[in-house]
Amino acid sequence: MKKNISQKLLAWYAQHQRRFPWRQHPDPYTVWVSEIMAQQTRIETMLPYFQRWMERFPTIASLAQASQHDVLNMWEGLGYYSRARNLHLAAQQVVESFGGQLPTTRQALETLPGIGRYTAGAIASIAFGQDEAVVDGNIKRVYARLFHITEPVNTSAGEREIWSLAETHLPKGHAGAYNQALMDLGATICLPRNPHCSQCPLNEDCLASQRGMTAELPAKRQKPPSPHHTVTAAVLTNQDHQVLIAQRPPEALLGSLWEFPGGKREAGESLKACLKREIQEELQCTIQVGKKLGVFQHTYSHFKVTLHAYHCSLSKGKIVPKAHQDVRWVSVADLETYPMGKIDRMISRQLQDLEPQWNPNSSDE
Repeated sequence: MKKNISQKLLAWYAQHQRRFPWRQHPDPYTVWVSEIMAQQTRIETMLPYFQRWMERFPTIASLAQASQHDVLNMWEGLGYYSRARNLHLAAQQVVESFGGQLPTTRQALETLPGIGRYTAGAIASIAFGQDEAVVDGNIKRVYARLFHITEPVNTSAGEREIWSLAETHLPKGHAGAYNQALMDLGATICLPRNPHCSQCPLNEDCLASQRGMTAELPAKRQKPPSPHHTVTAAVLTNQDHQVLIAQRPPEALLGSLWEFPGGKREAGESLKACLKREIQEELQCTIQVGKKLGVFQHTYSHFKVTLHAYHCSLSKGKIVPKAHQDVRWVSVADLETYPMGKIDRMISRQLQDLEPQWNPNSSDE
């Protein structure tokens, strides 16, 4: 069965593989960037980012020499910004420790920031022809159905079982094509809902299909509901009609991105009281909270946020950042040059749509 499955899958892949830039020119750097960008991101979404990235940073050396500011600017909108920071750090490490060339083995690749077991296996097999297995979300689904794996695939036991199958069925000498075939099968045929079983090259071998269990597999352990946070942000303005933005700590969520300062509302606290407290704690100053600019919502991987942004002005004290790397007064027009998360970019663009003059002491309450 092992040989039968790999032969069928490789034959199908030869005819039906998806066409991507990194497959047309599969040098190690393009494979690496594509694998990092594709984590937690749909291929359709990341393709234009990939194209722009490769134009801006065509080589490992060019990425290593770039500033983190430029790297984050190019990544803005893709989310999970630690991926960009780790790509940048890893490129610098490749230049310093590996002569500017990606190492060829999974073990060496895993020493680089942001490269774990899956990514190392993908690069090693696709770019260097190494016999390394990979397991991503698509592959978990394919194997869970093919072999009727009832253990939840998002548990340690389930992952071990899937990895064991991936390594057992890996065809020696064809790992790169086989791994990509599994990815494509999961992305185009073995879909999470309503899979196209009649078009699947492995339909005759699939235990879930034979037993009418494709809707039930893969099994997953239920996650607790995502918490919802109410937060506030200050659009602080000075006499030159500049606004204050603050750079988040590198180790934090959205690390090193720029934001409009503020924070999470505590129980029983009004929005304006929350904002005054947060600014006092973060910037060591007192503000006057004016008119509400807007309400902005976003869903992150593990929680949801509703953010209330207010026009504000400094009323007492000097700005001293305690929770940020840096703070800057910038013109509204220049906000586009600072990498931001989605909510802060929404605030930034709303400001750009407005005449950048307002009375921060006016109130809508």
